[in-house]
Amino acid sequence: MKKITIALFLILGMATQAQDQYSQKMGEAFGLWKQNKATESSQLFERIANAEPQKWLPMYYAAQINILTSFGIKDEEFLTEKLNKAQLFLDKAKEISPKNEELLVLQAFWYTVWIAYDGATYGPMYAGKVSKIYKNAYNIAPKNPRVVLAKAEWDMGSARYFNKDITPYCKDIEKAIELFDIFEQKTPFYPSWGKQRAEQVLNQCK
Repeated sequence: MKKITIALFLILGMATQAQDQYSQKMGEAFGLWKQNKATESSQLFERIANAEPQKWLPMYYAAQINILTSFGIKDEEFLTEKLNKAQLFLDKAKEISPKNEELLVLQAFWYTVWIAYDGATYGPMYAGKVSKIYKNAYNIAPKNPRVVLAKAEWDMGSARYFNKDITPYCKDIEKAIELFDIFEQKTPFYPSWGKQRAEQVLNQCK
């Protein structure tokens, strides 16, 4: 019995040490991001993701940085390289956490980068997919503020493109801001971005 107890303590100790190391590295990666060192941050998230193949969050952030830093890139070869890498991590994350609305929002962003790069080519290919993804994400998590915000902003962009009134979607932005105030992170390092963006979009309504 004594040997079993010692073994249990050793296992728990190792698990705690591994978790502490994971938290430390995640904190370092976020720190680099806050210092505007996107490349270094992305590389560290990638290393964490490879070391923690059962955790979707490092994969989420590795994909997110590559996607967000792809907006505005003019070199198609470089853009393709970054988005292919992002998609690789997104696919792995979705295997671990299927029907995850946070990953769906990121996937919609992935398609949006291509539309922003060349609307004439990729708009007809991907616009319908983006709308479908946001609808699916909203059905899964209608109270997730990032889902409400991203869907509303996409709908506003579509309305502008077709010279329609964006006012109906301003209420959705207001709703997103309200949801940000009450949304609780499910786990450490769970996505929390979006409120500042929602406030910026709401100012456009005014």
